[in-house]
Amino acid sequence: MEGGGAQHNPRTVEEVFRDFKGRRAGMIKALTTDVEEFYQQCDPEKENLCLYGFPNEQWEVNLPAEEVPPELPEPALGINFARDGMQEKDWLSLVAVHSDAWLLSVAFYFGARFGFDKADRKRLFNMINDLPTIFEVVTGAAKKQTKEKSSVSNHSSNKSKSNSKTQESQAKHPKASQPKDEEEGLEDEDEDEHGETLCGACGENYASDEFWICCDVCEKWFHGKCVKITPARAEHIKQYKCPSCSNKRARP
Repeated sequence: MEGGGAQHNPRTVEEVFRDFKGRRAGMIKALTTDVEEFYQQCDPEKENLCLYGFPNEQWEVNLPAEEVPPELPEPALGINFARDGMQEKDWLSLVAVHSDAWLLSVAFYFGARFGFDKADRKRLFNMINDLPTIFEVVTGAAKKQTKEKSSVSNHSSNKSKSNSKTQESQAKHPKASQPKDEEEGLEDEDEDEHGETLCGACGENYASDEFWICCDVCEKWFHGKCVKITPARAEHIKQYKCPSCSNKRARP
């Protein structure tokens, strides 16, 4: 196993992490872009085979090291034996899981060998944990997580944009307003202006902490809850007609 890392001994957290990333990249390559070649090399007729990843981002399918104990932890043995007894995607996922376990064992082997303390081990784990596992990459779970994060980010962004639009809409369409979101001076004016206003549906007085909307036909005001109109929905209504006016228009 030339290039297997026998003489590669990272001594710092950063060096061990670089070693981890190189080996990980090689194994991901074997299980994704080079998967046809990897599949062919894992002949079930051969002896116990292992998948090795090297710090230079290369991979190799080979027999396990002969020395006992080995200089580095060894990958899972006999990955080739299960190849033809499983669906290919399941077999690749199984190899990926064992590869993740091997990468962690190598990284923390170096950590133990070169005396990493608790803080170093924690930092190394956190650096490793920020990367998707090989299993997540091979099964597509990493892309799914990225999309979900993107979706959450977009949702937050859209929510902010929606809030901005609501403020703009309230400025452009004062008839669909929510007084509690306005400045105190405007609230006082609203109280004076609408203090005697009654809801055209329930007959209750105007309240500054409730959403109201005005009919553009009869110009009566209504509680949003009484006519089932929310502030968000009001944003998209160019001309609001109350239920009564809508029914009148609908008659022949």
